[in-house]
Amino acid sequence: MAHQSRQLDWDKQNRWEDRTPSKLTAQAQPLCRRADGRTKLLYGGTRQAGVTVEWHDFESGTAFDWGHRFHSESLELCLNLTGGGSVCCGDNRADFQPLTAGFYLPGRAGLRAWRLPGQRHRFVTIVFSATFLRERLAGFDGALHPAVERFLAERGRQPGLSAVQRLSASQEQDLARLRQPPCPDCARSLWYQSRMLALMSEFFFELRGEDELLCDRQKRVARERVDRVIALLGAHLAEPPSLEEIGRQVGCSPFYLSRTFSTEMGMTIPQYLRKLRMERAAELLRTGRYNVTEAALEVGYSSLSHFSQAFCQTMGCCPGLYPLKTRG
Repeated sequence: MAHQSRQLDWDKQNRWEDRTPSKLTAQAQPLCRRADGRTKLLYGGTRQAGVTVEWHDFESGTAFDWGHRFHSESLELCLNLTGGGSVCCGDNRADFQPLTAGFYLPGRAGLRAWRLPGQRHRFVTIVFSATFLRERLAGFDGALHPAVERFLAERGRQPGLSAVQRLSASQEQDLARLRQPPCPDCARSLWYQSRMLALMSEFFFELRGEDELLCDRQKRVARERVDRVIALLGAHLAEPPSLEEIGRQVGCSPFYLSRTFSTEMGMTIPQYLRKLRMERAAELLRTGRYNVTEAALEVGYSSLSHFSQAFCQTMGCCPGLYPLKTRG
């Protein structure tokens, strides 16, 4: 009955057309400051520990800007106990009802977000830095939620949202324990660290079909990424994109992308780029319509000596003799 009552209250108050961010007024700012006074740091610090856990408990008289609380270039998980709010990213919106959870990426541009008026808002926010997540999720590349993978690849530059999900019974208990850890004070740091890992495993991974094993999916994703890298290099031989740009387009950090490519292809991305360039130059020389200088410029080499050295190492002879060798 209590749950049904909360749901009816939510339905009556959830009239979003009258509470969009464009309707927020200057009255929001004092409420935001009052809300800050009801925020309690439970654990950590983004700069020191890479993660911050905060408990929020306040009431608001009118709608106010929730987005000003978000930390740019971070990933924030919200475990919502009571009160309602929304987070908007472009045309996508996540509505937080009581006993729900979800995460969002403010990015450098920020997100539109607000909390409903006339309610008591109680929720926990967990703010993760990109470095903290990258160190702990390195071995799961390809199995993560797409928004998390993009966050790690782009170092939190772009905004994003996850779907909001209902808290399970065990997650409700965890929310209460985060406020009062069931351990001695001297062990709180260790306890919080273990809970962060558990929450990451519950919210930051995505299931894509029950029949696909994790190891098989990781191999498939790795192969798809390598294929995309090869296509990008082949389309831009003369002016290849940087490793950072390739990682952004593929959706993977440069470090993991380099490691994945080397594992799949047996050579680094620069080595493979040189191979593609020399094969293309050899093809041009075989036609007889390009001389050595023209072939070098066509594949992005401005130094003839560097081109000749790379061609000789790759093809086994100098470029000037290559047409004669192939005809023979």
